[in-house]
Amino acid sequence: MRRLDLKKAHAARGNTIRDFNRQIVLNYVREREGISRAEIARETKLQRSTVSAIVEDLKSEGLVEELEKGESTGGRRPQMLKLRAAGAIAMGVAITPTFTTVASCDLAGRIIDQEEFVTDPDLDKTLNRVIECVKQFSRRNSASIDGVGLCLPGIVDPSTGNLHYVPYFQWRNIPVTELISNAVGLPVIIDNDANSVALAELWFGRPEVSDARDFIMVMVAEGVGTGIIFDGQVYRGQGGAAGEFGHMVIGTRAPVPCSCGNSDCWEAFSSERAAINRYLTLSGVPLTTPVTFREVIDRALAGEQNAKLSLIETARCLGIGICNLIVGFSPEAVVVGGDIARAWPLIENALTEAIDHSVRRGLAPVRILASTLGEKPTLRGALSLVLANRFAAAFAA
Repeated sequence: MRRLDLKKAHAARGNTIRDFNRQIVLNYVREREGISRAEIARETKLQRSTVSAIVEDLKSEGLVEELEKGESTGGRRPQMLKLRAAGAIAMGVAITPTFTTVASCDLAGRIIDQEEFVTDPDLDKTLNRVIECVKQFSRRNSASIDGVGLCLPGIVDPSTGNLHYVPYFQWRNIPVTELISNAVGLPVIIDNDANSVALAELWFGRPEVSDARDFIMVMVAEGVGTGIIFDGQVYRGQGGAAGEFGHMVIGTRAPVPCSCGNSDCWEAFSSERAAINRYLTLSGVPLTTPVTFREVIDRALAGEQNAKLSLIETARCLGIGICNLIVGFSPEAVVVGGDIARAWPLIENALTEAIDHSVRRGLAPVRILASTLGEKPTLRGALSLVLANRFAAAFAA
């Protein structure tokens, strides 16, 4: 679904007027919390009476509410508007190779209920636990739930709702959307993890990202995935398989094998697993020593040299892949997401130096940014699959 560009939005006319203008007003309230009816009318060129009628409809549906009155500019003090954030409106399910998180959220994306459990390699067991959580959260919330967003670390087809391939568990060709939807009685929207996080950045990221019409999200986790945003919407390619750049070749003899089994993929050099391997090797301890990526980051931020060096080398490899994306796509920005964003002060120089060294001179400058989605970006992505539909319903191409 395409994110509405408010700077280029014009009031609709003809048969689409009601729905189109309604979405314009709702998006102004979402992006400019504390805006008045008069401001919306002035910026959209809609009649004030039209804006007021739409706002009243949105209020009656529980989507918008009034704040305290604003400052007067000579007449009556204007009544300011905001999204009404009471009650759950979306469910999100983020399945990763290690943990699965299920949550509900309100219209503003604030979490209401949440549960996390270890992902079982047996897909039936994982899906049964997901279904149980969704049903439980649905019973707790009397508000209408629009649907369930589901993101997975592999190749999926949002148009059919099918899971094609998740390499970590060898899950193949499963009609996962149909299975969950039939069990919980709600619509289910599916996408891969990188696309979902890119969508979350597009709709709920900081302005430097959400205002860009073309950017690439690089998601660093157990693997490396990319979500591509073109003209304000996710580019998925045929069968939803676009963005599998974690498997492009950037070298030989990587620290760990890629999830596909090869040792020359970008993922094999730049994933969390690669960073952990580097840290254990530098520390002279067995590679089977139980250490998490979060612990490596914590130790690096605390000043431990081996942890810092492992992250810096991982960032350098990450930069090599990013420069290939820049040369190929020339985006406005590249956003790096996952836990590695916490280590941005330590890795930014190594990352940008690798990119600056490799990118051809003369190309337009590209902003390299750390994601600000916080912890569990894949959960934010799963929830965004539903929330973005709510805000973009009239603009889906």
